[in-house]
Amino acid sequence: MAKTRVVVVDDSALVRSLLSEIINRQPDMECVGAAADPYVARELIRNTNPDVITLDVEMPRMDGIDFLGKLMRLRPTPVVMVSTLTERGAEVTLRALELGAVDFVAKPKIGVADGLRQLAEEITDKVRIASKAHLKRLAVPVAGPAAGHGDAAPARPAAPSAIGRLSTEKIVFIGASTGGTEATKEVLMQLPPDSPAVMITQHMPPGFTKSYAARLDGLCRIRVAEARDGERVLPGHAYIAPGGMHLSVERSGANYIARVQAGEPVNRHMPSVEVLFKSAARVVGPNALGIMLTGMGADGARAMREMRDAGSYNFAQDEASCVVFGMPREAISHGAANEVLPLAQIAPKLIERLRSTAGMSLNRV
Repeated sequence: MAKTRVVVVDDSALVRSLLSEIINRQPDMECVGAAADPYVARELIRNTNPDVITLDVEMPRMDGIDFLGKLMRLRPTPVVMVSTLTERGAEVTLRALELGAVDFVAKPKIGVADGLRQLAEEITDKVRIASKAHLKRLAVPVAGPAAGHGDAAPARPAAPSAIGRLSTEKIVFIGASTGGTEATKEVLMQLPPDSPAVMITQHMPPGFTKSYAARLDGLCRIRVAEARDGERVLPGHAYIAPGGMHLSVERSGANYIARVQAGEPVNRHMPSVEVLFKSAARVVGPNALGIMLTGMGADGARAMREMRDAGSYNFAQDEASCVVFGMPREAISHGAANEVLPLAQIAPKLIERLRSTAGMSLNRV
């Protein structure tokens, strides 16, 4: 079996050496070159034609984001970003995912050598996943600052609304992993302001979900924030599981509330889709709608079947539109999905489902 060929791009000689060593220890991959900056990397990539590139964010002469944008337009190649655990690192990493990076590794700001050694399994797992990812060429540069809720935000076309009073009863549950930051964004941006509440578990480490939620809040017609323990779950709002914490839903009288708690990883993940979807099956039942988006592994597949058995209506993203088909495939194989759809069709079909259900509900009044 041919080995996965990896090029390492990082301005730190120590990091280049460590990443090369970690990669070369794997029987199924090899580091075919390392570059200190994008200009050297450009020639190296031409000469070695790697399967995957690991890319630092902050480098001399050209930063990683500029280089990534050029790469994805001219020579799309799976990229795993190497980002520091800082607020600035989180913002830049999210921009990298928008531009087409498959995933990222969050390296510590201090103790880099020990930190990377401890992250060796995560790094190599993400390189393997990236080597199989479905990429799309970036046709044009992504637009500048995101639109927001403030007066200075550019106007966006109004989404069809009138989902109606049923939005106070229904809750949408989304699970995603690799490729999911952009997939979730596409779904949320199509939802009208009177959408039911949306609860989201996206596999992300601590320090990144706050920036991710703020970014979505500036793009969507619904409000988006990190979930807070004990807060009421309201229509027109989306709640994202904080990195390193499990998110679930509970009932409090006539209301739903978010429960955010530390615990043990489930299916190797915290937050885990399994935890969120199990609570949906247990607490929300037939008033739940489930969405399984792109991601590696099987987290949430069994719990999504529990949701369907409890009366929910579920959507899974199809293989062609996924970066990685693992999680949707497992959900489908467990019989958890009512519909399997391209990403672009999930939100319209969700809205159609909500309207038809609202109509049936009103007809009974």
